[in-house]
Amino acid sequence: MSESTLFNPLWASPPGDTILDLLRERKRSLKEFAADMGMKREFVEQLISGKARITHSVAKHLAAVLGGSPAFWVKREHSYRIHSEQCQAADSREECLLWFRSLPLKDMVTYGWIPVLPRDEDRAIEACLKFFDEPSISSWKKAYGDDAPIAAFRTSRSFASDAAAVAAWLRQGEILASSISCSPWSPETFKAAMPGLRTLTKMKDPEQFLPTLTQICAEAGVAVVVARSPNGCRASGATRFVAPDKALLMLSFRYLSDDHFWFTFFHEAGHLLLNDCAETFLEGLDVEDSQIEEAANAFAARTLIPANFEGEMLRLPLNGREVIRFAGRVGISPGIVVGQLQHRGHFTRRQLNDLKRKYKWGG
Repeated sequence: MSESTLFNPLWASPPGDTILDLLRERKRSLKEFAADMGMKREFVEQLISGKARITHSVAKHLAAVLGGSPAFWVKREHSYRIHSEQCQAADSREECLLWFRSLPLKDMVTYGWIPVLPRDEDRAIEACLKFFDEPSISSWKKAYGDDAPIAAFRTSRSFASDAAAVAAWLRQGEILASSISCSPWSPETFKAAMPGLRTLTKMKDPEQFLPTLTQICAEAGVAVVVARSPNGCRASGATRFVAPDKALLMLSFRYLSDDHFWFTFFHEAGHLLLNDCAETFLEGLDVEDSQIEEAANAFAARTLIPANFEGEMLRLPLNGREVIRFAGRVGISPGIVVGQLQHRGHFTRRQLNDLKRKYKWGG
């Protein structure tokens, strides 16, 4: 990394972006980087997100590990902070109020995502920006606006008017994922875990199966989180990578029935195993089906009910006992079998719904 006295850019992105670019080039994980820096993983994650500042001491470590001079890293930090302050000052009063009022504030407070907001609107806006970990409305738009990963979902009619609600839900997922310690992402480990995860569908209470689900997935580098969707957010699931070696798999419990919950989970798992790690996927926003979505659907269906059982399933009569016996042979919840047969038109949407388990929201 060379440095010139004439090179004095005003960076709009946090220094963590430069760090991640260098780590990708060198194929180094965050865990390895933290070890090289002699620092805790939690501090390194804060450094990359911009929460932790690059001090002179940290700059010396970065220079030793990644190259460049300590002065380069200090200048990188200083320039970013100046730009952030300028962005915040550039936000007009009208822009701030429009953004603030577009958020699902009532649910965000009720769900405990943000504290009770002060009456002073400026302080309330500041509290909401703190939740998103953004210094200004301008920077928020870069993270969640037209150039952001979720912008592709603007083709959905439901997303167009609810972008702020979807953004709030995704941000809460990131916050929850930050408290889950994961091994580095391993698609091989995650794929090998699928049969064992399928057996969790037989457990009736989410408070029993969610800790096990979270632990198994964390061992493969996937942070599984569940967060209620706020008013205006119709998403039922999402996947994205929150770090080069850490995936987020987010569920909303929107439908509160076992067939929907588990199909959504394995659909999202399919995205992680089948698609580009750089992409973000959201479910439940009325986006037209694509080959990618169809592939994820097929993955979920095959994982829940393996191909060697499909013919037998399609011959099942409209008889609850027969469905329960079949589910026992497959090793899954009877509700999932009913959901699959309803989806294929073998049963109507009203038939055998009593075999589906209704979960209660506990979060």
